Amino acid sequence: MPTAALSTAVQISNQPLTIENVVAVARRGQSLGLSDDDNFRRRIERGHQAVRRALDRGEVIYGVNTGFGGNVKFLIPDSELQHHQENLLDVLSCGVGDPYPAEVVRAAILLRANALARGYSGVRLVVIERLIDLLNHGITPVVPRYGSVGASGDLCPSAYISRVLLGRGTVFYRGEKTAAAEALRAEGIEPIRLQAKEGLALLNGTTMMTGMAVLVAFDAEYLLRIGLGALALAVEALKSSPDYYHPLIHMVKNHPGQLRVAEMLESLLMDSRLAVPLDEIRRRVAGQNSHNGGVVVAEESIQSPYSLRCAPQGLGPMLEALEQVRLTVEREVNSVNDNPLVDPGDRDGDPERVFHTGNFYGGHIARAMDGLKLDMANLANWMHSIMALLMDDRFSAGLPSCLSPHPGVFQGFKGMQVVHSSLVTALRQMSGSSLIHTLPTEQFNQDVVSLGTHASLTALEMLRLLRDSMSIVLLSAAQAVDLRAALLQRSAAEMLGVGTRSLYRAIRERSAFLEADRPLDSDIERLSQALEAHQLPVLR
Repeated sequence: MPTAALSTAVQISNQPLTIENVVAVARRGQSLGLSDDDNFRRRIERGHQAVRRALDRGEVIYGVNTGFGGNVKFLIPDSELQHHQENLLDVLSCGVGDPYPAEVVRAAILLRANALARGYSGVRLVVIERLIDLLNHGITPVVPRYGSVGASGDLCPSAYISRVLLGRGTVFYRGEKTAAAEALRAEGIEPIRLQAKEGLALLNGTTMMTGMAVLVAFDAEYLLRIGLGALALAVEALKSSPDYYHPLIHMVKNHPGQLRVAEMLESLLMDSRLAVPLDEIRRRVAGQNSHNGGVVVAEESIQSPYSLRCAPQGLGPMLEALEQVRLTVEREVNSVNDNPLVDPGDRDGDPERVFHTGNFYGGHIARAMDGLKLDMANLANWMHSIMALLMDDRFSAGLPSCLSPHPGVFQGFKGMQVVHSSLVTALRQMSGSSLIHTLPTEQFNQDVVSLGTHASLTALEMLRLLRDSMSIVLLSAAQAVDLRAALLQRSAAEMLGVGTRSLYRAIRERSAFLEADRPLDSDIERLSQALEAHQLPVLR
């Protein structure tokens, strides 16, 4: 089926793609189209013709009629130009490890098509159309996850994608692994042969790392908001106060992320009958004062621990960082990131030119993902402190030990806390920077590498652990809320705030209150799957 015949909601055009556009195609299977604007399509073809004319003039162009990387000194005869491009795919088909998730590969295909469609890569229109065909026909190349250093882009992973256009390699198709040639044949898609520059254009670029970065940025923002929901539930369960999130406190600190986190927590706790105003706490504490000059130990504190009191100050920076990550990632999504670049000279008086450059270097994505890894580890640390408060009857304001209705006889969430600590430890270990671990490779041509793909892949793996750890905290917070409501002889739903009520109900739809000990691994899995699908409600 030709690409143009499909009804499309996402289109490659002169308009930039957003993170949401990429997620729609990569994760939700939305169809993709290429703009039918004549000027847009002509620019792509002009780039290809500019390459042909440069070769006719006898110009030496890197990777077209020279060797690759450190072999640039070797000149390739015209008779070998096609073989030179296609052979590159074989040379780089040496990746190792489990395959990338399908959504990552689909995101990478979309981003490569979008970059090539800018008209600076010197490829034919049919190359871009075939990439789009893979997405629209559900043909996903099998791509091993290790092999890129993010310097000349994602060479090795991109080779596994690109060779499918030629009918080579293996794909996921209709739920099974199958030969690429068979999948193309079943969908009536004609394999192509590569011409000058096209193999290099398909491989050079920040395709895989940016595809992962899109998914990480999209999911991390959601998990931050889920974390704020879990924290608000803990505020209610622990009889803490919403007053720590009063706008005045955060306006005078001057950080917009802090203010917005405070606003979200205030909204979550609106009309809560479990969270306690500080004036009420102060009145009760003042009533315990003997007024005789002696020291009195108050039964409750007028200040909650930092994890409750300082949440806007501690998690507001992550909200601000996510905004910068989105900006960086969307810039890269819409960038031209291969080498060399071809200027077809379509502006008045401008000559055709070939630029030898380094836009394939993944430094922007590496830096963004390294920073976001720290933020995810910090969020995990924050949730770990919340979990500790809920579990320990020295700090949980009258809740039973380990959140068990029958402590001693039943252990409650004791095992859950141990698993949670294990996950948070792993997240902290994975949060180290990738960018700084550069090593020279490829005959010292790539003497400084970005490791952007490592940064994105580690961040992607951290997301999975963060979802599991967040699920444990959500289950614990819901248990604590039920126990608090039982102490008050009320139902939890009627006592919760406007925002926390819907989150609590979503948790309870997937996991019942723990009256007696039972295995909870399936409860964690159900909640983690719901988080992966963004099914639990969050404030926007």
